[in-house]
Amino acid sequence: MPVFKDIASLRQWRQSLRGTLAFVPTMGNLHEGHMALVRLAAARAEQVLVSIYVNPLQFGPNEDFAQYPRSLDKDLQQLHAAGCSTVFTPDDALMYPHGRKDLSIIIPPHSLTKVLCGASRPGHFAGVCTVVNKLLQMVQPEILILGEKDYQQLRIVQQMVADMNMTTQILPGPVQREADGLAYSSRNARLSPSERQMAPLLAATLFDLVQRSTPQASIAELAQAGRDSLEQVGFVVDYLELRDSDTLQAVNVARPGARWFTAAHLGQTRLIDNVMIPL
Repeated sequence: MPVFKDIASLRQWRQSLRGTLAFVPTMGNLHEGHMALVRLAAARAEQVLVSIYVNPLQFGPNEDFAQYPRSLDKDLQQLHAAGCSTVFTPDDALMYPHGRKDLSIIIPPHSLTKVLCGASRPGHFAGVCTVVNKLLQMVQPEILILGEKDYQQLRIVQQMVADMNMTTQILPGPVQREADGLAYSSRNARLSPSERQMAPLLAATLFDLVQRSTPQASIAELAQAGRDSLEQVGFVVDYLELRDSDTLQAVNVARPGARWFTAAHLGQTRLIDNVMIPL
């Protein structure tokens, strides 16, 4: 399994390929959620490329960039065992050769970025769109695989690809959960043992809200009840909202296909999750 660190070698490999290439961009510290995306990629394409790069541009000044878990050797072992074709591990000098301050940032779709995580993490999705755009230009895949756990990110990248007339097809991968319901996340490793025991309540609250989301229910009251239940056990809730899965606009009456979204801090760790009302 070749591991490329420069663009020239990557492009030489890309030009020699025969068949379809599926691309899975990651920030490393891989878990079962990532492996599910790799398996989805392998099922849809002859070749699978995974990138590992912790993108500083999508972290705010007071966020956890320095503490973000990194485990490259372990990641490569997992990818090799999963049948990944190639890995791309660029560094900051390659991604931002003139420095981040001089970079022309890709402007993300405004209507999708001013809500949810975009409201509390200014600049985050500009950083996401910039790095994804650069990676797509480097890799030139036919298929891009993104997970639905970061659902707002998925929608924003979908819109960016459409707006910029890219031909890459985007395939979403369903949220993968541990046995107790907690959505897989690289940040889960930062939870203390007691926090890890409490963390599944985030998903449990969303699934409970889905069950209670009837057309007659008050969405505002449901959201407040969910916030209260989480805050009573120690979560600091950033948001807990029902929104349209396509536009991400607020939904006042529950309907199939709408999603409950949440972000909450547990100790020093920020967790996100979403659950759709079944169609």
